[in-house]
Amino acid sequence: MTSAVTTFTEALAAGPLVLDGGMSNELEAQGHDLSGTLWSARLLRDAPEAIEAVHRAYFAAGAQIAITASYQATYDGFARLGIPRAQTTALLRRSVTLARRAAAGTGWVAASVGPYGAMLADGSEYRGDYGLTVSELTRFHRPRLEALAEAGPDVFAVETIPDLREAEAVLTALDGLGIPAWLSYSIRGTTTSAGQPLTEAFALARSSDAVVATGVNCAPAADTAAALALVTGLPGVAYPNGGGVWDPETRGWQGAEDEIANLAPSWLAAGAAILGGCCRVGPTEIRELAAGLHTEPAARPAPSAR
Repeated sequence: MTSAVTTFTEALAAGPLVLDGGMSNELEAQGHDLSGTLWSARLLRDAPEAIEAVHRAYFAAGAQIAITASYQATYDGFARLGIPRAQTTALLRRSVTLARRAAAGTGWVAASVGPYGAMLADGSEYRGDYGLTVSELTRFHRPRLEALAEAGPDVFAVETIPDLREAEAVLTALDGLGIPAWLSYSIRGTTTSAGQPLTEAFALARSSDAVVATGVNCAPAADTAAALALVTGLPGVAYPNGGGVWDPETRGWQGAEDEIANLAPSWLAAGAAILGGCCRVGPTEIRELAAGLHTEPAARPAPSAR
C-alpha cells in the first residue's frame, strides 16, 4: 500500500487484500476449551493475550486484515452468563484493541459482527429465520455496533449472515456510524442459508452506502466461485471454510479439509478483492494463499485516519 492510501476503502480499491483465517481453530490448537456458548469470545475476558497471539500469527503469515474476536460477543449472550453490560462494552472494545495492537501499523482491523444465531450457539447461523422481526434484529445489533465503532476499527465484518431479513436489520443498524462494512453471507450453493437467491442478497448489500464489499464466508470452498460470480457493482469477499460440515450437536467439523490456496485464484477471477479463510483455516493455509496471490504487506495509517 502506498503512502497515499489512508482508508480501508482506498486499500480495497488497490487490492486484492488477504484476510486472516479462523480464530477458534487456532485457539483450540493452543489448548483452549471453546465448548461454552461464548465460544472464542470468552477469551476476550479470560485470556486476551491468546487472541492477540492468534492475530499476530496471521499477520506473520501474510494476512493484511485481522477480524476481531467479537463474532459471538453480544450484550444478550454475555448477560445470560451474568456479565454486566459495562463489562460487555469493555470486552467488545478490547476485541478491536487486541487486533490493532497485533497489526502494529502494518494491517487493517475488521470488527466482526456475527448473526443473531451465533449467540444461540446451536448452528442457527446456517439456517436463519429466528422468528424475529427486522426491527427486533436491528435493536439486537445496534448496541454492539456502537460499542465496536467507538474502538475505531477500519471496517465492520458483518459476516455469516444467513438470510435477507437479518441483512436488512444490520444494514439499518449501520446507519450513521461512519465506518464502512463488508457484508458476507452463509450459503447453500447459490442461495443464502435460508434459501433466498444470492442475487437478491447481493443487491441488498448494494443498496447500503455503508457497504464497500459483499460475498460469502463460512461456506464450502468449492461453492465460493459460483457464488461470487453473482456479485455485481461491489468488490467480492471470499473466506470459506477449510472443508467439512459443522455439527452443532458435537460442536465440531466433520469431513475432509479443502486446499483453499488452490481455489483462491478462481475466487480472484470471479471478482474477489478480499480473500482468506474461516473455520479450519490456519496460518499455514493463509501463508500459502498469500504467496499464491503475490501480495505485499498492507501498511496502514494511524488509527485516527480511517
